[in-house]
Amino acid sequence: MAAIAAATTAFTSLHLTRSIPYTRRHIHTLITSSSTKFNITFAPPKPKPDPKPDPVIPINTNPSSDAELGEQLYIPWIVRDENGNLTLQSTPPARLLHEMANAKTSNKKKKGKEVGSKAAAVVPTAEPKHSKAARRFYNENLRDPPQRLSKVLAAAGVASRRSSEELIFQGRVTVNGSVCKTPQTKVDPARDVIYVNGNRLPKKLPSKIYLALNKPKGYICSSGEKETKSVMSLFDDFIKSWDKRHPGEPKPRLFTVGRLDVATTGLIIVTNDGEFAHQISHPSSNLSKEYIATIDGEVHKQHLIAISEGTVIEDVHCTPDSVELLPRQPDLPRPRLRIVVHEGRNHEVRELVKNAGLQLRALKRIRIGGFRLPVDLALGKHVELNQGNLKALGWKS
Repeated sequence: MAAIAAATTAFTSLHLTRSIPYTRRHIHTLITSSSTKFNITFAPPKPKPDPKPDPVIPINTNPSSDAELGEQLYIPWIVRDENGNLTLQSTPPARLLHEMANAKTSNKKKKGKEVGSKAAAVVPTAEPKHSKAARRFYNENLRDPPQRLSKVLAAAGVASRRSSEELIFQGRVTVNGSVCKTPQTKVDPARDVIYVNGNRLPKKLPSKIYLALNKPKGYICSSGEKETKSVMSLFDDFIKSWDKRHPGEPKPRLFTVGRLDVATTGLIIVTNDGEFAHQISHPSSNLSKEYIATIDGEVHKQHLIAISEGTVIEDVHCTPDSVELLPRQPDLPRPRLRIVVHEGRNHEVRELVKNAGLQLRALKRIRIGGFRLPVDLALGKHVELNQGNLKALGWKS
């Protein structure tokens, strides 16, 4: 700017002394021909503000999880922690997962006349039926197979299997309107119409029942109605409350698995499942039975040897699995023997004790197979068996 001002001053002075007009070329010549040096400087440009760096978000990751992911591409989630800081994690927040789990998947109803008209146009259709293939698979694999007529009558509680066969032979049973005199006839209670003495058999059979009874002394193991002191009379309350616990099912016909004589107490199994009773009572099951025998008088070593050698019962030599003299207890002054047998012949333990020259005062069965009589089960009381108890008894259903 100073150089321009000097040139202007020189030009003015010359213009005053000369009357010759000057052009722009003359002015440029005067400026460039001048020997004056100008120290021209310019102010530095205004510095621009540095851009603020992006906030660094701490990454809250687990090294072990990173190693597992490797080069796998995953979506990060930015979550604010309890202190208000933002963290980066590879899994969705727990609150979001909880809300997604509890969210309703049903479609929201739209408001408007159009939706109402569409809803009015929808006609309810009948529920689709199962296909033939599905019904065939159910009938072949899931439906109970047909059973013998005598077995169905016994399971329905009409009578025992032998008594049911007598009813069939007498012509008092009809199947689908025709008299049937063959107990081996296969029937299905759910499909076939069965009448006994003019009363129709229910379509649904009662559920299978498995009970363990602590039999008292003086009761016999018989289901005959004429017996006044049968173990079946101990289940009167159980049968009376059957309708409340199993509505719509007929009452079961209970019977004992095997027998205990009138003077023997302890464990006996009661059920309405004939196959179960046959399996665990058959000699092929080889179930051991443990008894506690209370003896009058003293027991010596020769008595134990005589019992262990066995005795002949019904022309069969029966030998016990083990014989043991139990330690004396203050509240039980009489000696007690623990005798284990597996054949279970009629009065086997009593005959073994008698053959050894001992006098038996009391006999109690405390175990069948792997199931032991509960210690807290009082005389005359029963308890339902669960699947574990049935397996301990050798039931392989």
